[in-house]
Amino acid sequence: MSRATESALADLQQVIANLQQQLDERTAERDALRRELTDSREQQTATAEVLQVINASPGDLAPVFDIMLQKAMRLCEAQLGLFLIYEGDGFRTVSWHGAPPDYVEFVTRGTIRPGPHTGLARLVREHRLVHIEDLAADEAYRRGDPLRVASVDLAGMRTFLAMPLVKNDMVLGVDVI
Repeated sequence: MSRATESALADLQQVIANLQQQLDERTAERDALRRELTDSREQQTATAEVLQVINASPGDLAPVFDIMLQKAMRLCEAQLGLFLIYEGDGFRTVSWHGAPPDYVEFVTRGTIRPGPHTGLARLVREHRLVHIEDLAADEAYRRGDPLRVASVDLAGMRTFLAMPLVKNDMVLGVDVI
């Protein structure tokens, strides 16, 4: 094979490699757009379902809290969730799914007053989403905060995601999954 032919083949292989890379990049972009579209459709569907429940139960918020919790759990693929109402200095559990009976008894026996190092206390202070990757490695667990210890030991929680329901810069409730 002549040097010119070898050079032409090398150039052709480089062109093919560049085209393959472009194809791979566009395929990855397309897949990302499809995932984004699917996520957006799921969020729209969840919002529509919540609005249907609100319209079907005027004055009764319990079904609304329940459907909000279910949709948050589905969207985040969570196995356990609580919806809590914030009342003054504490929380009252109004909806739960996937929680073991001992944990349900703990979180429904009265007002939950979160310790200063808990995710709920941060949520009240900051009025924004709180994510704790490992509850058992967090300071509140090491300090023996009753809510944190119950969440880890009774419910088997490891990751915590709390999304506040805020109106006029006041926390009204929270989805915890």
